Amino acid sequence: MFTGAYTAIATPFRADGSFDEEAFRALIDRQAEAGVDGIVPVGTTGESPTLGMREHARVVELAVEACRGRLKVIAGTGANSTSEAIELTQHALEAGTDGTLQVTPYYNKPMQKGLIAHFSAVADLGLPVVLYNVPGRTSREIAVETVAELAGHPHIVAVKDAGGSVERVSKTLARCAITVLSGDDALTLPMMAVGAQGVISVASNVIPGAVGRMVHAALDGKWPEACELHRRYYPLFEALFFETNPIPVKAALAMLGCIEETYRLPLTPMAADTRRALRNVMVNLELIDR
Repeated sequence: MFTGAYTAIATPFRADGSFDEEAFRALIDRQAEAGVDGIVPVGTTGESPTLGMREHARVVELAVEACRGRLKVIAGTGANSTSEAIELTQHALEAGTDGTLQVTPYYNKPMQKGLIAHFSAVADLGLPVVLYNVPGRTSREIAVETVAELAGHPHIVAVKDAGGSVERVSKTLARCAITVLSGDDALTLPMMAVGAQGVISVASNVIPGAVGRMVHAALDGKWPEACELHRRYYPLFEALFFETNPIPVKAALAMLGCIEETYRLPLTPMAADTRRALRNVMVNLELIDR
């Protein structure tokens, strides 16, 4: 159901900190024109922790409206409260999204049986679920055995793996039939080499066409082409994590003239040294002028 290149799209804010709907539509248009398969709004890159419930709902509604007939929408509707995740997911279902990205509950650190109960309760709503394994942010891994059990649910269709392990992709696919998507741009091609079917990408905010070409070259078995694209853009994959995501990607989008570079606390603008390093990478890739 979900294969290819999906952009974990940034949420642009105006200088006063409010949601910039016009810029958001323009970002989506840019993604559609570049040929990606879909977007993932209100995820980590979309600064979901700082959005209020009404803002979250509006971002999802606008994403569906702007993408209709062009791109799939997988809405980030996870939470560390199962009731909140259900509420957000029910709204996404009613808004017309194609799926939901469900992050591992953070801070309260449930046991694996709690993860199974949590994800199953959300999936029972009927919207296709992409599990999101990101232990670096949540302090809790979705065990491969847990993924295998959850894969038996008819509405749990994929897992975004940002655990930093290519081997985990092999272990997952050896245990169950589920679509694996990379959650780390630098590991997308290695993960696809062992069976992943695409990526939910940060870098495709900046280079949607290149990420889309790389992923589809790999899906089509055109490995030399995919490897060439991976090697060319690997410096950007690294640079977009010089600081905590989404700080660098919003700085990069601002350098491209796509958005105002505005964050909500506790995120702050890039430090001068990392900003220079990011800018140098973008200049070297001929994405911006020196």
